[in-house]
Amino acid sequence: MVEALQRNPKWQGRRGPVVLVIMDGVGYGKYEEGDAVRASRMKYLDWLTANCPHTQLKAHGTAVGLPSDDDMGNSEVGHNAMGCGRVFAQGAKLVGSSIATGQMFSDATWQKLTKNVLEGAGKGAALHFIGLVSDGNVHSHIDHLKAMVSQAYKDGIKRIRVHALLDGRDVDPTSALDYIGPLEDFLAGFEGADCRIASGGGRMYLTMDRYNADWAMVQRGWYAHVLGEGRQFASASEAIEVYRSENPGLLDQDMHEFVIAENGQPVGRIQDGDSVIYFNFRGDRALEITAAFETAADTAFTHFDRKAVPAVEYAGMMEYDGDAHVPAQYLVSPPSIDRTMGEYLTASGVRLLAISETQKYGHVTYFFNGNKQGKFSEELEDYVEVPSDVVPFEQRPWMKCAEITDKVIEAIRDGRYQHIRLNYPNGDMVGHTGVFNAVVCSMEGMDLQLGRLKAAIEEAGGILCITADHGNSDDMYEHGKDGSVKKGSDGKPKAKTSHSLNPVPAIIYDPEYQGEYDRDKLNEGLGISSWPATLINLMGLVPPADYDQSIIRMK
Repeated sequence: MVEALQRNPKWQGRRGPVVLVIMDGVGYGKYEEGDAVRASRMKYLDWLTANCPHTQLKAHGTAVGLPSDDDMGNSEVGHNAMGCGRVFAQGAKLVGSSIATGQMFSDATWQKLTKNVLEGAGKGAALHFIGLVSDGNVHSHIDHLKAMVSQAYKDGIKRIRVHALLDGRDVDPTSALDYIGPLEDFLAGFEGADCRIASGGGRMYLTMDRYNADWAMVQRGWYAHVLGEGRQFASASEAIEVYRSENPGLLDQDMHEFVIAENGQPVGRIQDGDSVIYFNFRGDRALEITAAFETAADTAFTHFDRKAVPAVEYAGMMEYDGDAHVPAQYLVSPPSIDRTMGEYLTASGVRLLAISETQKYGHVTYFFNGNKQGKFSEELEDYVEVPSDVVPFEQRPWMKCAEITDKVIEAIRDGRYQHIRLNYPNGDMVGHTGVFNAVVCSMEGMDLQLGRLKAAIEEAGGILCITADHGNSDDMYEHGKDGSVKKGSDGKPKAKTSHSLNPVPAIIYDPEYQGEYDRDKLNEGLGISSWPATLINLMGLVPPADYDQSIIRMK
């Protein structure tokens, strides 16, 4: 438990709430061509930028706890940083360190899973790896997979199967063969062992659903990975080439399932006595497939018919939910994030609201609260989830930003809340589709909602803070080292579907400003972890001494 924050004796804050708007995936683009934010008519965002104190914040790499500044930020670590006010070493960095030091392989979970294959009831069985095969470093890294396969071989395991989820979202949208081909060669190089890819498909088609949005994705993954059901191919490379020949515009993330077979028989069904490692380190798209493995065969599982539930030793790369302790077994402990802004605010009697639609609801709650499920105070916190449409995002690029805004304006006018945080997912979720015009539509739809919030803040006498967790929609085309746009075989710009390395906005609209802080000179060179101290300042409270520096300078 934390102690209540001290009140600022010189200023008690505004009469209205401090509202934090997270424009998910909206950064400041490096290139004009391919910047969907710059290409959009953003009347209200442009006005706020031109007329309010604003600066740029870092939202990638070491500024959010990732291994290097070559690593793009993501929504998970971005919301962690914005919620806890400090930078913690995050998933990729923790896993890389655990592998480098050998800690992962000496710990009990790895020993248990390998022993199960070598000595237990599953003697002669297989060790299976399921996860995203790329170097995007947002959910996984292919180097982690290769290190584990190599160690398993050293430990004496001779039968290894990889169930390869294709990325095309955190990396080039049609780069699957750049990873799958070398991985097939790598697996074939273990003398005297039977190591190969057994199944796979696009990450947005199977296995990697989140927030219970589309369990059919998980079902398709279960049938392919576990049961060996699905369209058969001789190799993963063949599957990718065939699917692309049948649908030339197909993105990796949307590719249907493939099952590798010999003589009509799947080469890698998951069976009794096997061990299974889900090697993604990020939690949001790991919980549902984990539930399918960890719910016992004789226990009701209502999300889909699993048909068969093999008795296996299952582990995740990390603990995906620290409160529910899911999964029961994991290879690397996640960062221990404590003393988040939400915990301090509720201890100080601040009533707050967190809201988004399904796609980002967990980000403004679970991730914002330091990977904590549930509330710090049932009395002082309200969480609202607006159900997302289960359709391709480019078909509904405005998503639920209007419905979110309806509820936020109602909450502002209600007068009960001192703090409201919301996430507009448009720039990220539509940005990942690679459809430039849809992203422009999403930006302009979101901008209309900023205008509505601006008016509500003026009426209530509050403060509107606008930012993002990382970039995405600001960088929609692939660029070469010289800055030129890469072109596809059709001569059109090559779409980029991953996050960017660009900085994000920090805008403060305070219509009843009376000189309490320096409007003309904000602190520069900061990261998004500076928001908690800033928000606490704006509420008339004193932030914890070890929180990262506030964006504003109090007088």
